Order: sequence, then C-alpha cells, then structure tokens
Amino acid sequence: MVRQLHIRKTSRRAALVLATVLALLAPAMAQAQCLSQSQARQAVQAGEARPLGSIAGRAGGEIVRAELCRQGGQLVYILSVLDGGRVKERVIDARSGQVLR
Repeated sequence: MVRQLHIRKTSRRAALVLATVLALLAPAMAQAQCLSQSQARQAVQAGEARPLGSIAGRAGGEIVRAELCRQGGQLVYILSVLDGGRVKERVIDARSGQVLR
C-alpha cells in the first residue's frame, strides 16, 4: 500500500514536470516556424529577406547560430550571438534589418 502511494506521487510529479516543460516550450514553438536552408535561400532570392551577411553587423557580437523563421506574419532572423563571453538571442527583422530584441 505504501509502495503504491509512493509510485502515484512520483507519477504525479513526473506528469507535473512534463506539463510545465511543455507549457513553457509551447509558446516558443508557436511563435517561430523556421525555414529549411533551401526555403531560406529562396526567400532571400525572392527579396523577402536580406542576406544574413548584410545584417550581421547589427547582431551585436559573433553569430554562432542563425535561422530564418516566420514569426508573427513576418520573416525574422533568430540569432544566437556570442557577446562578452555569453550567448544571447537576437531577433532581427529579415526585410528591414531592424533589431527587434
């Protein structure tokens, strides 16, 4: 009986942790839908997005990862940038080059 109670508590904790993780990840996944490399290349060729090299100077550090994504109806670059020894995320409008965050 005590063992069954312990298993139930453990299962509830695991379910709670899983639900919390999913709740935290869901908004991030819903916000941005990233393009494949070929889709990104097509978007740049079609003039829907600037080439990454033309906006790299606005990143505020060394770009260690870059993705072109659709977010809120627009194309954005989501960048992981090494800045002062720390990796930070930057979001840049892919058409205008404006830093969004």
